[in-house]
Amino acid sequence: MRIILSAALGSLLAGPALAASIKAEVEIPRLSVAEYHKPYVGMWIERADHSVAANLAVWYDTDMRDDEGVKWLKDLRQWWRRIGRATEVPIDGVSGATRPPGTHDVSFEIGAKAISALPPGDYTFVIEAARELGGRELIRVPFQWPQRAKQSMNARGEHELGRVTVTIEP
Repeated sequence: MRIILSAALGSLLAGPALAASIKAEVEIPRLSVAEYHKPYVGMWIERADHSVAANLAVWYDTDMRDDEGVKWLKDLRQWWRRIGRATEVPIDGVSGATRPPGTHDVSFEIGAKAISALPPGDYTFVIEAARELGGRELIRVPFQWPQRAKQSMNARGEHELGRVTVTIEP
């Protein structure tokens, strides 16, 4: 499944000599449990001081009656504390439905929605997953901005997330 979330990075990538895209390959493992629920997932970029530079994606149950899925976003504890509680969902170009087990490719490319430019420095791609009747997991993938050549960084979760690969393409 390929998902293009172009609006989220807008002008973040539009500065001179900055990367044209950030791609993430996210594995949601197949778990052998009695009652399986697809995880809620949040993705964002943090600055070196852990403040949020960009809110990239939040996957949750968008089909629940009376927006009931929104109340469970609090289970994404870090995403909620840094972004969610001060944000009205759904967020155009950021919100999406939960994903089933498997590998999911997500691209954040130059888009129309403007956000502040990302200055050169050290950053972290953060992905958090939480599942009803399951666990919660947070993975951090550090990277330097901007990149002169294509670079891929890998991390691996232990329960709610599998392999996560972040690729920056100039």
